[in-house]
Amino acid sequence: MARAIGLDVRSTQVRAVLLQRSYRKLSIEALREVSLAEAGGVPAAIAACVGALGAGAEPVAIAVEGERSFIHRLTLPVAAQKQLDEVLAFELEAQIPLEFSELVYDSQRLPTVLGGSGIRLLTAAARTDYVRGQIGQVAAALGREPERVGCGPLPLSNLASLCPALEGPAPCMIVDLGGARTEALVLLEGRPALARTLSRGVASLPEGAPQLAAELRQTLGAWAATGEPEITRVLLVGVGASMPGAEPYLARELGVEVASLPPLSVELASPELGELTARFAKSVALAAGLLQRPRDLNLRQGELGFQRGFGFLKEKLPVVAGLVVALFVSFAFSTWAELRGIAQERQLLEASLATSSKQVLGEETSDPERVAGLLEKAKAAEEADPLPMMDAFDVLVVLSKGIPLSVTHDIEEFDMQRAHVRMTGIVGTASDAQLVAGVLKANACIVDPKIGKLTQVVNSERQKYTMEFDVRCPEEAAAKKKKAEAPVAEGAP
Repeated sequence: MARAIGLDVRSTQVRAVLLQRSYRKLSIEALREVSLAEAGGVPAAIAACVGALGAGAEPVAIAVEGERSFIHRLTLPVAAQKQLDEVLAFELEAQIPLEFSELVYDSQRLPTVLGGSGIRLLTAAARTDYVRGQIGQVAAALGREPERVGCGPLPLSNLASLCPALEGPAPCMIVDLGGARTEALVLLEGRPALARTLSRGVASLPEGAPQLAAELRQTLGAWAATGEPEITRVLLVGVGASMPGAEPYLARELGVEVASLPPLSVELASPELGELTARFAKSVALAAGLLQRPRDLNLRQGELGFQRGFGFLKEKLPVVAGLVVALFVSFAFSTWAELRGIAQERQLLEASLATSSKQVLGEETSDPERVAGLLEKAKAAEEADPLPMMDAFDVLVVLSKGIPLSVTHDIEEFDMQRAHVRMTGIVGTASDAQLVAGVLKANACIVDPKIGKLTQVVNSERQKYTMEFDVRCPEEAAAKKKKAEAPVAEGAP
C-alpha cells in the first residue's frame, strides 16, 4: 500500500490531496485547502495544508505556474530520430526567448496522425532558477523535496487514468476555472496535446465572462489550426466548476458541449469528499502521477533530477525489515517442507528396493551397494546366450556388402558347422579370390580366412576356390572368460 500527496499551489491558496493506492484501486483519503493570507506565506500554507492531512513522509508532487513556463508543440523530421535530443534542444532555443542554458525541459511524443510525416512532440520548459525556487519552498515547509514538478495544466492529463470518459479517441478539453487564472488542456487519446494558461479567472466574473469566453474560443481555434479532429466536449474543474450557470453559458459561447468532470474511478474515505473532487482535480491529478504511470511532463530533469537519500531508506526501514523477515521465514519453511518431502520419498524408494531385491535376487536389502553386488553376481551366473552373434546369414551379408559390383562371385557350396565355415566359390581370376578373402578378413568376427585349392572351371576361364575360416566374435570370448571367472568372484569376500 502506497500513499502520495498532490500539492496545488495557487496565488491565493494551497490545496492538497492525500491519495492512497492499494491492490488495483486508488482512494482519496483527505482533502485540504489553506489560504495564503491566513497562513502568512506559501511555506507556512504548505506546512499547514499537508499537516492537516495527517501525512508523514509520503512523496509530494507540485506544478509550476503556466504563466512562468513555456509549452510548445513541435514537429521534427524523421531523420532527426537518431539525434532527437540535440535537434530538440536546437528547436527549443529557437522557440523560447531565453538562453537555453537557463532552462530545464521535458518532452513526450504526440499520437501519430494517419498519413502524417515527421515526429510530433509536446514540450514544456521553465527557468531552472524558478523551478529550483519552487522546489525549495516545499523543502523548507516539509523538510523534503517534491519528487515530481509538473508544468501548468499538463498534470490534469493524469485524470485520464482515473476517468474512462477521457480515454476515447475524440479530443476533449479540460478547463480548470481558478480564482486568478484559468488553465485549459486538450487531451487526445488520453494524452496531453495542447495547453494554455489564461490570465483571467472566476474572480473577474461576471464582468470578465465575455473576455474569458473569448480566450477559450481562441484556444479552440488554436487547436483547430493544428488540423486535429474537432473538439466537441469541454469538461470543467476547479472552483468555477460548481458556479451556477457556468456550464450553459460556456456551452452557448463556445458552441460545444460543456459539463462537469465525470466521477472518477476512485474510492472515497467519506461521501463528502466526492462533492469536492472537481475543486481539487489538479491536486488529485498530481498525486495520481506519483502512484500510477504519469501522462504529463516532469521538470525535475538534469541538474534538478530527484535524488533519494538515506532518509528515505530510514523511513522505509520497518517495511523493508518486515519484508526481509517474511522472506526468510518463507524460505526456511519452503526448505523444511522440501527436505521433509525428500526424506519421505527416500523411505518409499528404500521400501520398494527391498521388496524388488527380495523378489528378483532372493535377498531383502535396501542398501543400493549391496543390490549392485547381487546384480553383478546374478549376471555372472547367467548362462551364455546360445545364439551366436554371427551366423551363416550374417557371413553372407558381409560378402554381399564387401565384394564390389565389378567382381562376379558365385557361391557353389557354403557349409557352417560349430562356427567353422567351409565355402566353395567361383570368381573371374585368382586376384578376385584374394579380394574375397580380404573382405572376410576385415570383419572382426571372422578369423583367419585361408584359400585352399584353386582350379579352373571346366570349359570356362573362371577360377574355382575353396576357403575355410572360423567365426568367433570378441564379445563372445569376453563373455566366456567372465563366466569362467565367476566362481572366483563368488568366493571373494
